[in-house]
Amino acid sequence: MTRVLSADWVLPVEGPPIQDGAVAIEGGRIAAVGPASELGAGTRYEGSAILPGLVNAHTHVEYAVYGGFGDGLSDFSAWIALHMERKGRIGFDDYAAIARLGAAESLRSGVTTIGDCSFSGAAAIACADLGLRAVVYLEAFGSDPQAALSNVARSRERAAEAWSERVRPGVSPHAPYSTSADVYEACAGLGLPLATHLSEGPSEVEYLLSGSGAWAGFGPGLVDPPGMTGTRMLESRGLLGPGVLAAHCVRVDAEEIGLLAARGVGVAHCPRSNAALGCGVAPLRELLDAGVRVGLGTDSPASAPSLDAFEELRAALLTARARAERPDALTPREALELATLGSARAMGLGAEIGSLAPGKRADLTVLDLSDSGYVPWEDPAAAVVFGGSPERIHATLVDGDFRYVRGEERQWLEELRSSARLARGRMLRGAEVHAPATRR
Repeated sequence: MTRVLSADWVLPVEGPPIQDGAVAIEGGRIAAVGPASELGAGTRYEGSAILPGLVNAHTHVEYAVYGGFGDGLSDFSAWIALHMERKGRIGFDDYAAIARLGAAESLRSGVTTIGDCSFSGAAAIACADLGLRAVVYLEAFGSDPQAALSNVARSRERAAEAWSERVRPGVSPHAPYSTSADVYEACAGLGLPLATHLSEGPSEVEYLLSGSGAWAGFGPGLVDPPGMTGTRMLESRGLLGPGVLAAHCVRVDAEEIGLLAARGVGVAHCPRSNAALGCGVAPLRELLDAGVRVGLGTDSPASAPSLDAFEELRAALLTARARAERPDALTPREALELATLGSARAMGLGAEIGSLAPGKRADLTVLDLSDSGYVPWEDPAAAVVFGGSPERIHATLVDGDFRYVRGEERQWLEELRSSARLARGRMLRGAEVHAPATRR
């Protein structure tokens, strides 16, 4: 059966916006995109835009309630230490409860696909439960390939029932400071999509080059510095390629940008996390101009304030303009592409999702801007980027199925929040906690 959704505007991303447009859906895929006068009005959304489901290329939904942990600590290494210590206070059921909330918040933000780096594998279970599309990159750490692969296998088995065409496994050797080149090589040998944190901040690069700086006193958890940047270390082992997704890439020079482009590496740009942790502003315009496949990621609420993909869109646009000192350094249409087709391509999923085109998966977001300052419409892409928010999402569809509908989520979302907050409380034991005042 064919269903049709129509709105004031349809933004296919791979083509110009369509005024009074419509999308026809059949069998979980897009059957047609065009004017409503040709496809029919079907279910009509007034004052709204239909766009491809947003693709969040770098998340940690298992950290959805970590907001504020370690904010303002003097260095990224101190933040990591606190993060690891608190994470060790909870178990797998807690990770799953938090991850379900993270998956729900993603759908509420118009996100239909995530690239999630998962410490435990609970993210896969959460995404399967809520109908969110995902590549779940199971994290690996340390210097011993056998031990690292055993941990990945345990996480994969723990989430065995979650794996499907929609929720796919990947592997994530965590970062060059926490994962040896031998472990990277062993992970690559699994033949799975691979994600890693790369060149996130200056102290990381300093440690990798010389073993000095803030990271030098970090203690257990670090591997021996390779004497070169993470990008060059991976290149030296022949590990850069189109199956690799590198998160952050804040501190990359022109030669490294050239390597990322030449090897077809995808990059997940995370501007709010980079700013919040004092890591800097990534060279987004330079990466794009070099031909690197760049997408957008929120990272986690442990570093960025939320899983709000629209806030990330605005941060990407504003920081690109501030870095270049030019208001045309990134346009709203380019920013929207980063969060849809750009992220899909960076994750190797561009043939299936990221744009509205016949044959692609029917992953859609319906955004209501009727109460915003952007209607009547001038530039629909600018309206979406500057006016979008989770509160304005009418509906989020994955494979043509409604996975989030505004107004219908209150009870189940509050139940997920309640379970996740209990886990947060366990992580905060021993810390000074200020509970909100009780309303009378």
